Amino acid sequence: MKKVAIVTGAGSGIGRASALALVKAGFHVALAGRRADALEATRAAAGDAADRVLVVPTDATDPAAVKALFATVKDKLGRLDVLFNNAGTGAPPIPLEDLTVKQWQTVVDINLTAVFLCTQQAFVLMKSQSPRGGRIINNGSISAHAPRPFSSPYTATKHAITGLTKATSLDGRPFDIACSQIDIGNAATEMTERMKKGVPQADGSMAVEPTMNVQHVADAVVHMASLPLDANVQFMTIMATKMPFVGRG
Repeated sequence: MKKVAIVTGAGSGIGRASALALVKAGFHVALAGRRADALEATRAAAGDAADRVLVVPTDATDPAAVKALFATVKDKLGRLDVLFNNAGTGAPPIPLEDLTVKQWQTVVDINLTAVFLCTQQAFVLMKSQSPRGGRIINNGSISAHAPRPFSSPYTATKHAITGLTKATSLDGRPFDIACSQIDIGNAATEMTERMKKGVPQADGSMAVEPTMNVQHVADAVVHMASLPLDANVQFMTIMATKMPFVGRG
């Protein structure tokens, strides 16, 4: 049977790597993100399997755009087995009192509200399709457990993702909808390039932090996505072994 996945934030980093890994594993994958050119680059990277990749430019903070994304996937691909809620952003690393309301709201909209909107539409589709059910994987973060300095919007939203993951797991249970959270620490992407120059630590110092190949994250997502619906990785932490997390602060 055809297996279908949606990956948000699929134009770069973890989203691109995970989408390509899902395609390699045999999935048909819908790529969602704001930048059509970046999504097309991801599709091109699929090579001979590009015919199993659907590009759907989407602003996941817009309820109408999210509804259109899921309607397109249903129309073009017939069903949905996996949603990877991956898209996310952060605010500038500045003192909490200097953040603007707009900076705060932007992070909340992308990191939390967009995840809710996509989850809501996934429920609608997964409940109604046959066979019923599916899997939702949320991109949490090490920051869902412990903050970095000057990261209140990001940390607050990632803690909220943990609550949403638990609620989604409970509400999806009667309908064969499983929900997981993957907490990623220092995958080598565009977002972690700054770590090569040093990033602020809890004791006020600056330190270069180790990173890991993003492919390890993509492989973990494929493992979670490929499980039968009677098994679930509820929470997974995958991180650079020597990054400062255990004992942070």
